Amino acid sequence: MIVRDLGDAWQVVLQTDHADLCGQFAESWAEKAAVSASLKIATGRHDDGWAVWERAPRVEETGTPVNFLDVDVRSHLAFYRAGIAAITEQDEHAGLLVSMHGAGIYRQRYGLDPALGLTRAPEVQDEVDVFVAEQEAKFGGDPGDHLPEYQLLQLYDRLSLYFCMRDVEAGESAEIQGYRLEPVAPWHIRCEPFPFEKSPAGFSLLRRLLPKDGSLEILSVTPERVAITVDA
Repeated sequence: MIVRDLGDAWQVVLQTDHADLCGQFAESWAEKAAVSASLKIATGRHDDGWAVWERAPRVEETGTPVNFLDVDVRSHLAFYRAGIAAITEQDEHAGLLVSMHGAGIYRQRYGLDPALGLTRAPEVQDEVDVFVAEQEAKFGGDPGDHLPEYQLLQLYDRLSLYFCMRDVEAGESAEIQGYRLEPVAPWHIRCEPFPFEKSPAGFSLLRRLLPKDGSLEILSVTPERVAITVDA
């Protein structure tokens, strides 16, 4: 789950809800020929493995929910393997793309995101290396001919994380894989170049707001939908 400190509460976005937002981006992409049916499946399901972990999400002794970058890496490797296997059963090419995504988490997205890393990965580096080698054996060690689809999957993932990890306010600009994001109001950005079918493009994000007083468990909180607008 993706956790953000809001001061008196924690914003929590489940990985599967983050992936749902990714899927909305893929469905609305203007360049339809670039988004195959397999890529849509991979985009919407790339974090399915998290669903089991998030049935009982962990909270630190301080009451802080455990953020996705701070999970136990052995658990992450296990449920990601399971997720890849389940997606491959539905669509072999989608499974391959998610395999690339899983390996890329430990390879800084193959150069797209040098800052990416799971905090606890060095604790079990040998097991991480086995997982990465296992996945890379499926596609030759780098995205290769699948690079355009891999890059789109990463773009959808990173754009979704942009919204999941902050309240988008004016001034919090960013650049992701050549796309300039300029907030103009809460949950409302301008994107250049503009990649979606129509402007403005509307999306929604499902989140939970967990009070810091510890009075509620994460999954007992009723989720709410936040409307997101992207303009040219």
